[in-house]
Amino acid sequence: MAKEKPSYFDLVYAVVREIPPGRVTTYGAIADFLALGASRMVGWALNNSFTADGVPAHRVVNRKGELSGRHHFATPTLMQELLEAEGVGVEESCVVGFDRHFWHPADGLGEDWEPFD
Repeated sequence: MAKEKPSYFDLVYAVVREIPPGRVTTYGAIADFLALGASRMVGWALNNSFTADGVPAHRVVNRKGELSGRHHFATPTLMQELLEAEGVGVEESCVVGFDRHFWHPADGLGEDWEPFD
């Protein structure tokens, strides 16, 4: 029996689950890594991630390091609180030392990564 192909949402969630604590990535980096869709599609998937188990959506920010998805959390400050609990500084809704905290899926997972092995 053929294995069911994972949905776009499943692929996004699998990548986001791999982001190490204390690190952040961007919607665009995830879209580039998956070579499917655009950063807006990743954002749309993450807006629906709150019903999925173990998806640390707070670790995904926009290309400038801004917490652009913060209003989709239970409270507008929760995304910042979760990042700060992992040692990521946030000032004025922007990651402090963004370059230092940035994690690219291609660097962390490599091209041979298989999300559902």
